Parts: sequence; C-alpha cells; structure tokens
Amino acid sequence: MRSDQIRQGRLAGERSAGIEHFLASMDADRRIAEVDILVDMAHLLGLRRRGIIDEAPARALMAALLDFHDDGLPAEAFDERYEDVHAGKEACLIGRVGEDIGGRLHMGRSRNDEVATCVRIRLKQEIIDLVRSLAGLRATLLDLAGEHLETVMPGFTHMQHAQPTTLAHYLLAYEQAFSRDTSRLREASARVDVSPLGSAAFASTGFPLDRDYTARLLGFTRPAANSMDAVAARDFAIEVLGDIAVCMTTASRLCEELILWSTSFIGFVNLDDAYCSSSSIMPQKKNPDVAEIMRAKAGTAAGALIAAIAITKGLPMSYNRDLQELTVHLWRGVDVAGECIPLLSGMIGTAAFDVERMAAEAGRGFSTATELADVLVRDYGLPFRTAHRIVGRAVRHGSLDLSTLEAAAQEAAGISVVDLGVTDERIGAVLDPRHAVAVRTITGGPAPAAVAVQLEEQRELLDRDAAWAEETDEALSRAFDDLISESRRMIT
Repeated sequence: MRSDQIRQGRLAGERSAGIEHFLASMDADRRIAEVDILVDMAHLLGLRRRGIIDEAPARALMAALLDFHDDGLPAEAFDERYEDVHAGKEACLIGRVGEDIGGRLHMGRSRNDEVATCVRIRLKQEIIDLVRSLAGLRATLLDLAGEHLETVMPGFTHMQHAQPTTLAHYLLAYEQAFSRDTSRLREASARVDVSPLGSAAFASTGFPLDRDYTARLLGFTRPAANSMDAVAARDFAIEVLGDIAVCMTTASRLCEELILWSTSFIGFVNLDDAYCSSSSIMPQKKNPDVAEIMRAKAGTAAGALIAAIAITKGLPMSYNRDLQELTVHLWRGVDVAGECIPLLSGMIGTAAFDVERMAAEAGRGFSTATELADVLVRDYGLPFRTAHRIVGRAVRHGSLDLSTLEAAAQEAAGISVVDLGVTDERIGAVLDPRHAVAVRTITGGPAPAAVAVQLEEQRELLDRDAAWAEETDEALSRAFDDLISESRRMIT
C-alpha cells in the first residue's frame, strides 16, 4: 500500500493506527468525494486554459478523473493513512498515471481551498434539498388549513385557555414560521455561493489562474474576493446551522403540541399508527415516539450549531485543522433537518383532528371574556380598562351572565351595565366562540375570510420558493453537465 505522499518531504517516521484514525476525516469526506472529482476537473481545465499544464499530462489526468467520476473513487482513496479524501484521491491518481503526471494536478492549489470549495458546493445542494423539504411541509400545512377554515378551537397562552381561534389559523402560524426558515436558507445560499478555488493555502498563488472561469465551471456566481477569507471562513456553515437550529426549534414546538394534543385528557388529535409505538409491558399504550424523537433531534441540531461556534471562536487567521471537526457538525445538522422535515410533514398530514372536541373546548375557561370586554367598549362606550376590570371581576365571581356582570360593574366601577342597555341575549351572542372568531377579520386574524387571504398569500410565496429550488438545482446541474462535457472534449 502506498504511503501518504504529502508527508514524504518534510516528515519522517510512521504513524500509529491510532494517530491515523484521530487525524482522518474520511467519514465526513465521503459526503464530498463526488464533488471533489468535479473540483479537480475544473482546476485541471483551468490549468490547461492558461497553459500551466501541457496537453499530454492534462489529457492523461482528465482520463483518470473521468474514470473516477464514472466508476467511483477506488476504496483505497478512503484509507485513513491519507488523512483525507483529497490526499487519498491524489495518491490513487499518482498510482494510475505516475507521479510525473499525477503530481502536476495540485499546481496552484492547496487542500485548504480544495476542501472549502467542496464543502460549499455540497452545502449548496443540501440547501436546495432542505428548501424542497420545507416546501413539502408548508404545502401540507396549507392544505390542512384550507380544510379547517371554520374549525373552531381554543387558543392558549401560558398553557391555559385564552381566546378562541381556528385550526386553520393555528396551522398557518407554523407555516409562517417555516416560510421564514425557507427565506433564511435562501439568503444563506447566496453567501455560500462563492468559490474559494484558486486561493491555495491562503495567499493565493503565483500561477496565473482564471478564478472566474473555474468558479463558473463549478456553478458558482463568483470567486471569493479575499484568498485568506476564502479558506478560513466558516461563517457560512455557522449561518446555515443557525438556520437549521431555528427551523428545528419550530419543528420541536409543533411536535410538543402534537404530543400534548394526542393525550387522552386533551384529545385534539389522533396520530397515525405509523408514527407511534407501543409499550413492551402496557398493551394499551400508543406513544407518539416519532414526535418525541424529533423533539430531541432539535437538541442535536442546536448542539451542532454550538459546537461549530465553539470550534471557530478561538481560531486565528487563516486555515487551522480544527475546521475539519466543524464539517462533521455541519453535516450532522443538515442530516437532522433533512430527516425530520419530511417525517413531520407526513405525521401532520396523516393526523386525524377531533373537530368536535376542539369546538367543545373553544369556549371553556372564559375564553370569550375578551370579546365581552371589547363589546362593552365598542357598543356601550366604556373605557377598555374599565370594561376589563368589570369582566375580570365577573370571572372572579364565576359567571359572565347578566346578573353577575351587573354586580361586578357595580363593585368594580360603580356603574350599571343594565342601564347601558346590555341584555342576556347580547351577552349570549358575544360569548359564542364562533362570534369571537368571526369578528376578527383584520389582517392576520382567525376569521375565515382573513385566513383565506393569508392562505392565498402563503401559497404564492410557497410557489416562488419551490420554483427557486428547482431553478437553482437545474442551474447547478447544467453547470456540472457542461463541466463533464468540457472534460470529455479534452480527451477526445
């Protein structure tokens, strides 16, 4: 087996297997191995374009790279004695075409700019997939909201009955949050979309590389402006991890409510059996295990973010090997979101909501008391704080009927609501949860008409986000197809 060609000049002696394993990044590098071959092809085309490498060695190298692209990297490239896939791949190239040819590919390049380029390309692909997954989840929420425009339910603050709302209004609240997650990922993608290739170790290179050309070949918008920043920066990874952590926090909140709602003492939802497990000892149990594990996965995503920040915060410019460990946490966070978001969409899309149970609970806990206070203001001219005090005193006495409200008004404000014209019939109409929902027609409110407007606006936004994912993916695929075609033309 060949030794690590990078150590042969400056360093002597053999490493133990323990040291090799400690330094190796092969598990994480499998994620970027395919992309790394594309980066090699782009770099080689750039070398040939500027006459830095002669035609014959360039053709031999490209033929070997195309074999790796078509057939996959040899298993030996992932041997831990090479530390990373970049060194392993170079060793395989040298083994195939000899060092006189294979040793020329790394001209004007370092592993520092190579890995940074690979990570950015792969992360761009991951962001596209996450936006697609979020689009699927949002579509599920919007479809469900459209089915439940008039499904009245209690809304809660401090886990207590607060005011009536609708299931559609509730679902749209989560859809709004996930739409912001999508927006954050799209914005982050623009900052990921710069090419470090050509920055070399950190001070660029004396070879006359055309960085705009290689950036274009790899589907980047532009090359990174500063070669030191290009190899040292990982704020783009931290930003994406932050976006993922925020998204997973929202997902965890939704899971928490599904868990609570599926309990027998709340009973708002029945989760599909596919997303539940039973007990090894209690045969009656139906446990919301997918929601519980997803709630825990949000902690994993947050941990990946904190780990990335902690790894980076003490590093001087420019490249430090610590950044290798950050990449592990980046892919961990990406994988958590990539796994959870489609599952969450399926779980809520197959859930059965007990609309009768929700309606029965909508008016409990004096949840329409705010509307009664508002009516005393709107229709009878009381200051809101006076109306608030009167209704609050009536609740303290345990009822919102006319006689209790009259006594409360006398105690709390020295006035008579009967003299103002308040009647039992008026109170009864006002305390109906459907009335409390129906009058909230302003922008963002739970009234069916207001929710219908929200639905339309969010569907349009969803369509734009979904289109962005497809267009960005197609543009990246076209760039890679063109790169492969250009690479094949070199050897024909």
